[in-house]
Amino acid sequence: MRTLAIISRIFVGLLFIFSGFIKANDTLGFSYKLVEYFEVFGTHFLVPIATPLAMFICIFEIVLGFTLLMGSKIKLTLWLLLLMIVFFTFLTFYSAYYNKVTSCGCFGDAIPLTPWQSFAKDLILLVFIIILFIGKDHLNPLFGERFEKAMLVLVVIASVAFPIYTYSYLPVIDFRPYAIGKNIPEQTKGIPDELKYFYILKDKKSGEQKEFDKWPDKWDEVYDYVDSRTEVTKKGVEPKIKDFSISNADGADYTQDIIENPDYNFLLICYDLSQADEDVFGAVNDFAALCKQENISFVVLTASTKEDIEKFKQETNSSQLEFYNSDGTVLKTMIRSNPGLMLLKAGYVLDMWHKNSFPSYNDVKSKHFKK
Repeated sequence: MRTLAIISRIFVGLLFIFSGFIKANDTLGFSYKLVEYFEVFGTHFLVPIATPLAMFICIFEIVLGFTLLMGSKIKLTLWLLLLMIVFFTFLTFYSAYYNKVTSCGCFGDAIPLTPWQSFAKDLILLVFIIILFIGKDHLNPLFGERFEKAMLVLVVIASVAFPIYTYSYLPVIDFRPYAIGKNIPEQTKGIPDELKYFYILKDKKSGEQKEFDKWPDKWDEVYDYVDSRTEVTKKGVEPKIKDFSISNADGADYTQDIIENPDYNFLLICYDLSQADEDVFGAVNDFAALCKQENISFVVLTASTKEDIEKFKQETNSSQLEFYNSDGTVLKTMIRSNPGLMLLKAGYVLDMWHKNSFPSYNDVKSKHFKK
């Protein structure tokens, strides 16, 4: 039992730290996932606190992981771990059984899990935590009380600072298909399933039905066609980017014109203009004006309506900006900022900036534009 308890301690502790770190790396993305759960359970009143709650969960997981590894306040740690895993086991089972949330967000975009995979993961964790309860007498503290307290203070400070930083800027490690260096058009392509076709034919004389994996020679002279079926011999790969399109106010498609532009082009992502930070649009307007002077494309992508766009233009003196429409979920995935700036060339993402680190045109030009 001592060996089993130690193995469980290391496994559960590291997994909670990893889970908390991955979600803290993309705090805003995790908050979007929480909003999905709030909508599923009809708890819309929690939407305004989605972001601080996302941060709290990340911090809580990281701290619990460390306290378990250190053996600090072990009874309290075990009870908190048990309560958390029981809650999430119920949540993932409900989500999987009723097919409510198709991706749990447990490990963010780093390791996408289906609801059933997430439920299985929680069940395994539950078993390990029960083992920890049974063998809790073997979970001794690793350090003295003074050093333990100092370590906990450092862990709490680091686990609080990290999600605040990633929320205020961008994820430190980007697992999304729109990350710097990715080619967006390539990410929209998948690999289709490999199929095998079977044909059910009936012998004209005997009436016997047979199944063939290819058409017999002169089959129509001997057989009558009855039915056919297909069988997947090799599962394909779904595209990492789905439902991506860009259109103007009239509905005309500009996806390829913008995304596959062979020249440098900037995309300002504002998935919701009503929630966009208007203070940054002074710098945005100046940036766009310099782009226009040098014939560099600069467009704004939003999911807002035509009426909201016109109102926003007036409020921010942005009448010179070109606005196009795209799906809100796609835009929130592209960059974790509202607004956020992306630089593309020939479909490749060269760089991106959070609204809090909006660049100057000259800095971007000197860094990226080849003479």
